[in-house]
Parts: sequence; structure tokens; C-alpha cells
Amino acid sequence: MISHYTTRKIKSDCPKSAPKFALILKVLSVIYKMVQDNTYATKRDIYYSDTLLFGRQSVVDNIVNDISCMLKISRRSLHIVSTTKGCIAGNLSYTEEDGTKVNCTCTATAVFVPSNVQGIRNAKFILIVEKDATFQRLLDDDFCNKLCPCIMITGKGVPDLNTRLLVRKLWDTCHIPIFTLMDADPHGIEIMCIYKYGSVSMSFEAHHLTVPAIRWLGLLPSDIERLNIPKDALIPLTKQDQNKLSSMQKRPYVACQPLWKKEMEIMAASRMKAEIQALTSLSSDYLSRVYLPNKLHFGGWI
Repeated sequence: MISHYTTRKIKSDCPKSAPKFALILKVLSVIYKMVQDNTYATKRDIYYSDTLLFGRQSVVDNIVNDISCMLKISRRSLHIVSTTKGCIAGNLSYTEEDGTKVNCTCTATAVFVPSNVQGIRNAKFILIVEKDATFQRLLDDDFCNKLCPCIMITGKGVPDLNTRLLVRKLWDTCHIPIFTLMDADPHGIEIMCIYKYGSVSMSFEAHHLTVPAIRWLGLLPSDIERLNIPKDALIPLTKQDQNKLSSMQKRPYVACQPLWKKEMEIMAASRMKAEIQALTSLSSDYLSRVYLPNKLHFGGWI
């Protein structure tokens, strides 16, 4: 966050600014009523409460972000919650806000990430998986129980707010290692950075959404050559990939992670990327039977 960047001037006596000012007051009135009634709503709910007034969903999104930033409190404190898309499984049980007890003991199915949890049972470590397909494959292989009791989470790509909140809650509560399993491509690294450092759009909430202790377990660009993954299982970097990678290499937090920077340099030099599924070219269960156990046992993370 840029210092003193929580202030935005909006005039109420200017024809151009008056509608924006009125909309902010409208959203504030909705928030006030929800706080009074102890009810919750999504940004989508607020938009559909008066679509003609707001015009576009993005108008509500921006106003909610402005209010949250202005008051320096989380969106949940405004009684605004997100729709969940992430899933969780493993040695975890918790109590939802309404008192419902949920057991995530690993089976063939997962539980949707809750918007709020109270009691949490410990596991040995947490594994954040980028893709739902890989997450489901590890569930099918009973990975959570075969190696050691653990918790698996997936945000199904770019994580939603609830998934990021839960990862932070687990870290604060359990104090156990958190590893990420991402594709060896710029998009996967970007997603990992969102969990670890936050996103630009939610920078004002980064202090309670990020987990600085997150470690990069795989798939590392250096793993591609080390494991002799066949070239036909690799994908050339597109121009867009190269631009994203170059941009990420210039970020201040990458300079503080020399090992991460080295892995990005390996990717840039090879001009190749690999999905986690590339490991199936070695064997169908290589990921859960060999790759992850060896990584976790011998400390193959950075």
C-alpha cells in the first residue's frame, strides 16, 4: 500500500460527482441495515437490489472497495461476503458461524470453502493446489491419508476471497507449514504470489489475506530438466507469458526471494512451461506416489 492512499476526494456539490456520492451513501445505507440486522449479502446481492440505480456490477464492486479502504476494515466487517468457489479436504473439522459442524476428512469429494469458521483441528501441513483437476486427482489417490494427515485447498485458479481468508485463518490457528502446488508457468506463479503477497485490487486488505510463510513446493521450472520430463509434454511460452514473466521479475518482493528469481530465470531462458499434468508422462500416479512424497520428505521447496 502507498502511504496515505486511503483517501479519495468526491464532491457532493458537483454535477459530475454527485451521482457517485449518492451511490456511496446508498451502499452505506445497505451496509448499515445489514449490520443492524446482523445479516450478510454478496456484492451481487447489493447490485440486484437496484440494478437500474447501479447500472453495472462493477459500480457496486468499486464502491464496496472504496468504503472498505476508507474505513480501513475488511469487507466481512461490512457484512459483505463473497460467493465461494474453492474446495477443502483433509484432516480438518470446523464449526460454521451458524453452529453447523463440518468434517473434511478426506474422501472422494471435497467441501466448499466456508465463509467463516470457528474451531479447527490440526494437521501436519497444508497443500494449496492451483487446479481443481489436480486437487480431485490427489483426492482419488487418497493423498491426504497415505502420506500423513494434511489439509488440501484449491481456489480453482485465481483464489476467491473466502479461500484466501481460510488459508490465513488456518495459518494463524494451526501454525503448520503451507506449501503450494502450481503449474510451472507465469500464471501459476502469479496465483502463488496472490496467496503469499496479495493482489493489487485487494492491497488494502493484504494484512489479513496473505500468508508470507507460504513455500513453493512445485512444479518448479528446475524440476522439468531434473526429472527429464519429455519435451512433448512441455508448452512454449507465448508472448503474453513472456511479458507477464518479465513484469513479475521486476516486482520488489521477487528481489527478496533469490531462489524464486532463479526459477523464473530458468523459465525465461528455456522459454518453456509445464502443467502439473506433465508429470503423468513419467507415470500415471507419479505426482502422489513419487513427486510429492519426495519433495516433502527431502525438503524440496523454496
